[in-house]
Amino acid sequence: MFIYVVLLHRYCLFVNIIGFVYSGFQAFDLAYHLVTGMHVVSDYLRYHFNFSMDQILAYLLMSASSSAATRVDDWILNWGQDQFTLLASASVGMSFLAFLAFAISSLISGYNICNRDST
Repeated sequence: MFIYVVLLHRYCLFVNIIGFVYSGFQAFDLAYHLVTGMHVVSDYLRYHFNFSMDQILAYLLMSASSSAATRVDDWILNWGQDQFTLLASASVGMSFLAFLAFAISSLISGYNICNRDST
């Protein structure tokens, strides 16, 4: 049982790391654009890349958060609350917040992909 809980939390952690790296890439792309006036990824691909990555990460974050949340709740019901469950609950909460950020970002990138200049 403990191994299963640890694997779920590793999944949650790795999905959050992937989201962090992608967000860092987006910040780098914005900084690069502000300095040079160009983007790292071409215009046509950038809209599709942003939309698809936002969608993928939002779904992965929701999957990781919900699976980890059920295991933490089960752990608390069976063995009580301790330091591990407090940290795991905080991790799940931060993962849900990251999901909300990617969901909003997905809406914005969906708007951008539909309203971009076709020239």
